[in-house]
Amino acid sequence: MEKETVLIGLSGGVDSAAAAVLLKQQGYRVIGATMLIWDPSLPVPAGPYQKNACLSPEKEDISEIENLARKLGIEFLAVDCRRQYRETVLENFRQEYACGRTPNPCVWCNSLIKFGVLPAAARQQGLHFDKFATGHYARVEKDPLSGKYLLKRAKDLSRDQSYFLHRLTQAQLARVLFPLGEMTKPEIREIARQAGLPVADKEDSQDFYCGNYNDLLNFPNRPGDIVTLDGKKVARHNGIWGYTIGKRKGLGVSGFKTPMYVVRIDAPKNEVIIGPKEALYSSTLRADHLSWVAGEAPGGTFSCDIKIRNLHHTAPAQVQLDGETLEARFDQPQMSITAGQSAVLYEGDIVLGGGIIC
Repeated sequence: MEKETVLIGLSGGVDSAAAAVLLKQQGYRVIGATMLIWDPSLPVPAGPYQKNACLSPEKEDISEIENLARKLGIEFLAVDCRRQYRETVLENFRQEYACGRTPNPCVWCNSLIKFGVLPAAARQQGLHFDKFATGHYARVEKDPLSGKYLLKRAKDLSRDQSYFLHRLTQAQLARVLFPLGEMTKPEIREIARQAGLPVADKEDSQDFYCGNYNDLLNFPNRPGDIVTLDGKKVARHNGIWGYTIGKRKGLGVSGFKTPMYVVRIDAPKNEVIIGPKEALYSSTLRADHLSWVAGEAPGGTFSCDIKIRNLHHTAPAQVQLDGETLEARFDQPQMSITAGQSAVLYEGDIVLGGGIIC
């Protein structure tokens, strides 16, 4: 019987490399693929760049990944995704910051580029494969009753990446494999070590871009006021995109009895609003651009747990759906609910879906 072929997204890190090892051990024919996303028109930071970033100059990185594929004993191809990445991920990134929001580019990259453009482009290059795999820490199971595919949190919750995958579709889940979903990071490193891979002790990727975000934004200064909650002007800023909810350092304000934080950004007024820490807490959020990885939306009103950013612990909430938006009320107030970030809904370990906080 002919082996099933799996295309795996190789990033050059230990996770995707170990995932390839596991797939080979499970009897699959494995082919590695890497996304080319670096736009040469972007300014490269002076001096050594952060190699542990997704978006960085690729010449050395691609060479390292090719060497890794040879060490793994698998075929390898590089897939040009630069145009789609620029038009989808980077443009969204710029537009959101211009509107005073804080986007999560990894969410859009995963759903539209890594799990969309990459496998589709590989097929257009004449590659035939049965499944697509990545080194994400997440799990997929098929529900025998409904026949739907369930995206679930990883066994190791400290490594779980289901938050970034909540916009995947049922069609994508039907063809995806997550070999690391049941494993811990130490186990993964040991698999790579046993396979003699040079990335066994490579540190994790820390960010999506190797330089300063202003390289990508490249906005001209647009000065405005920094004001208190009661409207008092206390400082100036050069652009609202330099501020995020919860920011404390570098505000250029003094004379307050308690530390002050960015608590809101008013794009129409070009204002950054600051206040004490307690002003960062809220019991409600609204989200749009909804996506239901579970295949369909739950009922109009339901209870679930919600993550408001990747490193946030899920918090119980009551959710009300209204067409293409949802409103959630948390049992306890949550800190720094930030427009542009994703609100991801869970039922236990199962990801229901999510939306963009507005």
